[in-house]
Amino acid sequence: MTDSAPAGPSARGSALTGIKVLDIATLFAGPLAATLLADFGADVTKVEHPKGDPVRSHGASKDGVGLWWKMLSRNKKAVTLYLGSPEGQDIFRRMVADTDVVIENFRPGTLERWGLGYEALAEINPRLVLARVTGFGQIGPYAKRPGFGTLAEAMSGFAAITGQPDGPPTLPPFGLADGVSALTAAFGIMTALHARERTGRGQVLDLAIIEPMITLLGPQAITYDQLGQLQPRTGNRSVNNAPRNTYRTKDGSWVAVSTSAQSIAERVMRLVGRPEYVDEPWFASGAERARHADELDEAVGSWIADRTRSEVVEAFEEAQAAVAPIYDMSDIFEDPQFQALDTITAVEDEELGTIRFQNVPFRLSDTPGAVRWPGPRKGRDTAEVLGRYGVGAEELAALAERGVV
Repeated sequence: MTDSAPAGPSARGSALTGIKVLDIATLFAGPLAATLLADFGADVTKVEHPKGDPVRSHGASKDGVGLWWKMLSRNKKAVTLYLGSPEGQDIFRRMVADTDVVIENFRPGTLERWGLGYEALAEINPRLVLARVTGFGQIGPYAKRPGFGTLAEAMSGFAAITGQPDGPPTLPPFGLADGVSALTAAFGIMTALHARERTGRGQVLDLAIIEPMITLLGPQAITYDQLGQLQPRTGNRSVNNAPRNTYRTKDGSWVAVSTSAQSIAERVMRLVGRPEYVDEPWFASGAERARHADELDEAVGSWIADRTRSEVVEAFEEAQAAVAPIYDMSDIFEDPQFQALDTITAVEDEELGTIRFQNVPFRLSDTPGAVRWPGPRKGRDTAEVLGRYGVGAEELAALAERGVV
């Protein structure tokens, strides 16, 4: 409830300038979708419970300041408002009248119980797009179950094919399903906004986090439908080509090799001194090469094991074969390609000083996105934002006393 947002780099000319978004979602897909919109100029207001959004205390912190929050809530204004109270609901309705998009992830029926369902909000603003990002969607027998990205990674078929052949199904050590769903939700929102230009009306986006992950599995659904085949766990190998694996270098580093294209596979085998494999009848098919993965891995792995990471990468580049060092975050910070792209960008923070985290995920030549400020202090913009909707200082103080803001 204190200062307004810092000016930061101007958003003028950004692709989504003029689009107003209310982010009332938590953990993690909905908020990240809002972040992507904010990166490209949308005016995003993060509405969080007066006690604070759970991301503020999720994961690592420095001096009591949550670091994940700084990245996830960048470019957003921070407003506290308890939507479970009649006063909070009244203020929210005023905000909706002047909003293009609301992003929420409450269990189905929660907004309706508060009198804030889509039909009620559309009466206030027929052009509103309501993005509902939940674990299982708004319909079906699982709709009201609590849902998180981990469950989506399990139920989507992803975990079943991930891990070593003789090991258990493996979950990713980060929010993969949430990230994929955020990208999908941002695309869905933009699709709905584009449709609004033609119809003049908003609509509901119903995104179940269990679904986008299935889309990423490529042909597995149709392969099961038509052939009854299930993809097995193959570790770092592929069922579609070989050699494809991770290999340890002489200096204890690791590299990844991919041979999805036939020409690359041939270059790799010639590079490692085993050109005779290229003449084998089975080598002309990626699937057949995958059946000979043991011998191909032995050939590639033994060659790599005799060389340092830099020697391997240099030789592969000279041969125009596909290789990449396996990086941790410290490598990413130092790599010249990521530095050229400004993938990890520096920004000034009011609490922590200069901080670095991921930049916007793509570049537009004419209307680029930008990180204008990191996630703000709790309630920093409450007075400024709610003041637009007739909430003066005296009323704000009374609402704060009652725990509404």
